Amino acid sequence: MTETGYVHRLHAGAPDKPILLVLHGTGGDENQFFDFGRHLLPEATILSPRGDVSEHGAARFFRRTGEGVYDMPDLSRATEKMAAYVKEFADEYQASDILGLGFSNGANILANVLIEKGIFDAAVLMHPLIPFQPEAQSPLAGRKVLMTAGQRDPIAPVSMTEALSEHLKNRGAEVRTVWHPGGHEIAPLEIDAVRDFLGRY
Repeated sequence: MTETGYVHRLHAGAPDKPILLVLHGTGGDENQFFDFGRHLLPEATILSPRGDVSEHGAARFFRRTGEGVYDMPDLSRATEKMAAYVKEFADEYQASDILGLGFSNGANILANVLIEKGIFDAAVLMHPLIPFQPEAQSPLAGRKVLMTAGQRDPIAPVSMTEALSEHLKNRGAEVRTVWHPGGHEIAPLEIDAVRDFLGRY
């Protein structure tokens, strides 16, 4: 791991194919979605970093002071780091598109990079939680976002999911939200929606 990078797994894809950044949830690691990403986009470059923050031994991408209470300076640090990291790999592998997929904490850092930097062409946000009002940054016209969520998710409430969707839409992104009736777990219908969404790339 370099000072500006992460411990990660990487599958080098063909030039002029997308790069897909896959981001685990709290307590996951670089293996959580790596194989899933490879199956979704076999010709793409797959980049799967491990979060660089430890919360009682569980890897995360930024610190928090409680459930749903973010350390905002550390979120800002993590956002800058992640944006530079994925852009470096996208340039190196001559990626045609920059795509992202994140679950829970991974979805949260992905969403914030999208909000503040706008560098992703498309993003899959699985059970995201942005518990603050983001400031309008770069326009997101032409960006495509798939959000998946549980209607009884105690960690990412429906109201917060809807607020994030509205924020992204108001910035010009094309947003689709897929709900399942459960909680914070990933349901089969979400996997189907992700396959359909990323299949166009």
